[in-house]
Amino acid sequence: MAENGKSESFAPRHLDLVEACKKGSQKAQFELYRLYFAAMYNTTLRIVGDSDDAEDVMQEAFLKAFEKLDSYRGEVSFGAWLKRIVVNKSLDYLRIKKDNLSLEASGEIGEMIDEPVDTVNEEYRAEAIKKAIYDLPEGYRIVLSLILLEGYDHEEVSGILNISNATSRTQYHRAKKKLIELLRRNKDDHE
Repeated sequence: MAENGKSESFAPRHLDLVEACKKGSQKAQFELYRLYFAAMYNTTLRIVGDSDDAEDVMQEAFLKAFEKLDSYRGEVSFGAWLKRIVVNKSLDYLRIKKDNLSLEASGEIGEMIDEPVDTVNEEYRAEAIKKAIYDLPEGYRIVLSLILLEGYDHEEVSGILNISNATSRTQYHRAKKKLIELLRRNKDDHE
């Protein structure tokens, strides 16, 4: 361990793998794929909403990443760089699938006034939450996933989806309300 408590081998190992991939090492490509597969698959699945489609999109994202590896400069972690490709490929897939994914059409109403969302004091099982997220309308699911699960802020989401900051906030607010509604409805159905 280094003085700062972080493993010295973690980052250099990843950078070594990236460099080996740049030189054409298929073994290094497989190792990077193995290290990032689960996280990138989960990101794709949350956006795309279908496991088979998510696997296809994720495979395409990895192929693109390996093709564009020379553009990776190490300014951000490899995982962050790869995640951006995965998110973009997932959104491209949805655009192609729908011919036109338009979050603007589904609800920009100008600047949204921050309204308090009902506080949820109830506990929900992880599976119920996952199911409810997948049951959200696509636009809501995408914005909610990018902000809540992937850690992007509204400014980043507006840039990724090419929507206004107000639309990102509106979609996120509505997605949370709809998610709570779905969770409550599902809980009532099971009681």
